[in-house]
Amino acid sequence: MRMDAMQLKRLEQLYQDFVAHDAEQHDRIARYRNIEPESAQYLSMLVSIQQSKTILEIGTSTGYSTLWLADAVQKTQGHLTTLEIDAVRSQQAQQYIEEFGLSESVDFWVGDAKAFLVSNHEQYDLILLDAERDAYVEYWVYLQNMLATDHGVLVVDNVISHAHEVEKFMAKVKNDHRFTSMIIPLGAGLLLIKRI
Repeated sequence: MRMDAMQLKRLEQLYQDFVAHDAEQHDRIARYRNIEPESAQYLSMLVSIQQSKTILEIGTSTGYSTLWLADAVQKTQGHLTTLEIDAVRSQQAQQYIEEFGLSESVDFWVGDAKAFLVSNHEQYDLILLDAERDAYVEYWVYLQNMLATDHGVLVVDNVISHAHEVEKFMAKVKNDHRFTSMIIPLGAGLLLIKRI
């Protein structure tokens, strides 16, 4: 990590603010639903270990995971593209990225993720999928071709906490013998998918 003690303290403060916000919301969609700190740190370490140059994040929210990924990809001299359907949340995330001095490493894209996936022809070293779970099966058609062939990794959040909601997606991945996958019991549960 490049972050100093003050930045790490600020990150913790942001996370607690996001959690407090979510606790007051009765509507699930109104919640920020950011990834847990241990999962975010794991992703950051994965970027560093893999020396990822190209990262795609599907589901920016207010940018907690974006900050961790952007910090790591700055070190690898790579780039992060992050997708968010809610323009207000994307703007919040951009402000935090600017505050941390990470703007040069991140592109923000606002709109429906499927529209991006349909028109995208890039491949990525790492993809984080943390969006509306009922769309994952549909996204898989595109995501499988977006992973860098020899080393690309797709990480899917919430596979333990919301196992029933990703059951069809996980079955589809498991039945595709071109890929291997495993669950990491961190945070809400991370599914790692890699081409064999």
